[in-house]
Amino acid sequence: MSITALVPFKLNSERVPNKNFRALNGKPLYWWVIESLISSKCIDRIVINTDARRLIENLGVPAGLDVVIKDRKSELCGDHVSMNSIIRDDLNDFEATTYLMTHTTNPFIQPSTFSRALAQYQIGVERNEIDSVFSVNKLQTRLYTSDLMPLNHDPSQLIRTQDLAPIYEENSCFYIFSKKSFSSNQTRIGALPAVTITPSIESIDIDTEEDWSLAQLIACGFDNR
Repeated sequence: MSITALVPFKLNSERVPNKNFRALNGKPLYWWVIESLISSKCIDRIVINTDARRLIENLGVPAGLDVVIKDRKSELCGDHVSMNSIIRDDLNDFEATTYLMTHTTNPFIQPSTFSRALAQYQIGVERNEIDSVFSVNKLQTRLYTSDLMPLNHDPSQLIRTQDLAPIYEENSCFYIFSKKSFSSNQTRIGALPAVTITPSIESIDIDTEEDWSLAQLIACGFDNR
């Protein structure tokens, strides 16, 4: 099984300017997830689809694996381009049995989490039970709809939160799929998906300046390996 990791990221970020290239505990943010992919020992190649080749070449990439910098096509640049379009473009250029798509904005994902999810995917595919895997947060809290209707509980029955039926939140840490699955569904989550619950710290996603501040505090004492 050949595995290619897709790590798309762009030069500009709307909410956190320059976040992909900011130093987090002494190294650019994008280094963190690439180092975890390399350390997982499961990945054969990493493809960075980007409009920031010159900056990446100046800052470098972690050593230890084939890392390909692919120049993003002009029609795929911008803040409102669907990630599915970028993935589709990568799948047309790079053949693999399995693709793992992840983001630079989840710096604390551990190598063992990637390995565990890939093993889950491989076993499920071999048994014809699944066609994709994606990461989630497990929620066991009292949730409400926008019109304040209870979503997963009965307010008159105050059972313990740990006894509530879990609800899963897609956290965008990673997606695992094949070209066949993506082509059939035109999306990274297939028709027969399975989920991997990621630990809370590993699930932190940097979308705001507050997220960045929290990541800085964690990174100071966090052993990413």
